[in-house]
Amino acid sequence: MDRVQELTERLEAVAGPEARAVAHDLVGAVMEMYEAGLVRVLEVLEEAGEPASDAREALISDGVFGSLLLIHDLYPVDLETRVAEALESVRPYMESHGGDVELLGIEDDIVKLRLVGHCKTCAASASTLELAIKQALDEHAPDLAGMDVIGLEEATHEAPAGPVLPVIQAGAGSLPMAPATAPGGPSWHDLDAEPGPGELAASVVDGFALVVGNVDGTLLAYKDGCVACGSALGSATLQGPILICSSCSTAFDLTRAGRALDGSAQLGPVPLLRDGSAPARVALAT
Repeated sequence: MDRVQELTERLEAVAGPEARAVAHDLVGAVMEMYEAGLVRVLEVLEEAGEPASDAREALISDGVFGSLLLIHDLYPVDLETRVAEALESVRPYMESHGGDVELLGIEDDIVKLRLVGHCKTCAASASTLELAIKQALDEHAPDLAGMDVIGLEEATHEAPAGPVLPVIQAGAGSLPMAPATAPGGPSWHDLDAEPGPGELAASVVDGFALVVGNVDGTLLAYKDGCVACGSALGSATLQGPILICSSCSTAFDLTRAGRALDGSAQLGPVPLLRDGSAPARVALAT
């Protein structure tokens, strides 16, 4: 796609209106040819019925083929359904921080969202928006033009005690849909191991020490380090959603962005995405 964009820009700089017109006609004819081919592929698969259903789903789910369908407006799942699926995939992460995200609608290919609950005032809200929600939208609905978020202007963005991931400050208003990973910014990495229900596990991902808890089947990741005493949390106790430091006995609620029960401190939350049977991924600064 980058190469197509580059050549299109070079085409606009070609001297001579007649040469540009011929080139545009050629590109248009090639696009029409490929569109006709894609339509025929879908028709053949549809006509084949149940025996070809797996192949059809595999093609539609393929990033390259799916992108071609989107370009030609042939994708069989409408935009609103794909946006809803994207938000559903990150809802466990939002709910783990005491909040949620509502889909208000889509207008001119810009999705309108509202952050609700504790999430809009949580220190990880901006990170959640810029990384978790945006990543899911990029994967499920790359044809979106942007997103407009209501409620983010109320966020305090106060940093929790201790080191945290750098957060891209996202104000209210329309945000352009750009690549989810920017050079020097946070990027997604597979989690090497997942703890079972009710378990806690220490993990090192790309040099970052993390502690991951499994609360009722939901994975929650944090920086490995008690912000009250500085001890590692790999040997901490997990009682339901409450993590208790083995060194100082400070208790943190993992389902409330790692806040200490006595309000004295807060762990550093790390965005985590889990999509079906694929390995869970965490967003880390690069």
